[in-house]
Amino acid sequence: MSDWLTPGLAHLWLPYTQMQTAAPPLPVVASAGVRLRLADGRELIDGISSWWTACHGYSHPHIRAAIEAQLATLPHVMFAGLVHAPAARLAQRLAALLPGDLERVFFTESGSVAVEVALKMAIQYWRNKGQPEKQRIVYFRHAYHGDTFATMALCDPEEGMHTLFAGTMPDQIMAELPTDENLRRAFDLLLETQGGRLAAVIIEPLVQGAGGMQMHDAATLACVAAACARHGVLLIADEIMTGFGRTGRMFACEEAEVTPDIVCLSKALTGGTLPLAATVARRHVFEAFLSDDPAAALMHGPTYMANPLACAAANASLDLFASEPRLTQVAAIEAQLREQLAPCRDIPGVAAVRVKGAIGAVELGGPVDLGALRRRCIELGVWLRPFGNLLYLMPPFVIESGDLATLTAAVRQVLDERARQH
Repeated sequence: MSDWLTPGLAHLWLPYTQMQTAAPPLPVVASAGVRLRLADGRELIDGISSWWTACHGYSHPHIRAAIEAQLATLPHVMFAGLVHAPAARLAQRLAALLPGDLERVFFTESGSVAVEVALKMAIQYWRNKGQPEKQRIVYFRHAYHGDTFATMALCDPEEGMHTLFAGTMPDQIMAELPTDENLRRAFDLLLETQGGRLAAVIIEPLVQGAGGMQMHDAATLACVAAACARHGVLLIADEIMTGFGRTGRMFACEEAEVTPDIVCLSKALTGGTLPLAATVARRHVFEAFLSDDPAAALMHGPTYMANPLACAAANASLDLFASEPRLTQVAAIEAQLREQLAPCRDIPGVAAVRVKGAIGAVELGGPVDLGALRRRCIELGVWLRPFGNLLYLMPPFVIESGDLATLTAAVRQVLDERARQH
């Protein structure tokens, strides 16, 4: 281990980490199923699927074989003026899976960029239709849509992680989720009075992820969609975290029978193997870019756009959703999380317990020593990464009930110990 860890750490800059005071990261040497193997031989059950990506577990043989076969023929080629079978096949399959006429797929490499592209599409859509004044975006309290500058402007300015950059980002409009009748009227009034300058509303359907695993029902999502349609505002669904089964449906929008104008996908798209994202638009959005004027085209093109290896992995991931009982597994995970996290409500210092699909979140009150929680979880043989005032589980869908019970028991134990210390 010392031949790479210590020399390498002297040159690494880690994410979301104060490098002067943070504990050293854990050296991982292998992964399989739901387990991470460390350099010292210990194994940890991964309760968060590597930031919510490894839905099929690690090193699934079908995905690995697809990547190996693609590597032998076409690892990469530029996507400007050229096209290849893995991307064409994947775009066709995504269009068939998504609701309605979401049928035009623009590939990128990360969720943040997928959202950036969606914003570009929305704003240029209105420009191409002769309404350039429609360029503002509405987002919601507790939202998180990425770490790039345009996406930071759509994150909760008070509770998010980007307060340092306040005043340097585009000024967008934050609204409250319309979860009751008064908030519905307020949201409708916002779109009625501001609609002339609004390009789009963006929402994380059913679950707001990095903003605190806040959850809302299908009726709220349907209300947002109906208001957008009523007032001529595009709806962008950020399904980067919720997409591909995490909430119990293949896509969270399905629960509300909503077809957004634009949807953003990433994370579990390749089953947690390679970077890939997609921004998918409805037919009417795409058609607004068709013109004899070159300036009406969408001017965006990542260097590694539609990387064949990543597209091959994503196609293999979709094969597994078609051939293995992923949504049934999610339903079983949800039932077990509801049962085994429920006792946390009686632990002093716990403010709330929320479960949706394969997502279980325990919200804590008072100050939270995140480092201590993480270290204790590791001692108990599980990999969790609490943030803010939240300890949460988002395991791979293939996790067995015994391993999931180990995760939930660890959550209860660390919270019991925290309560006794306070």
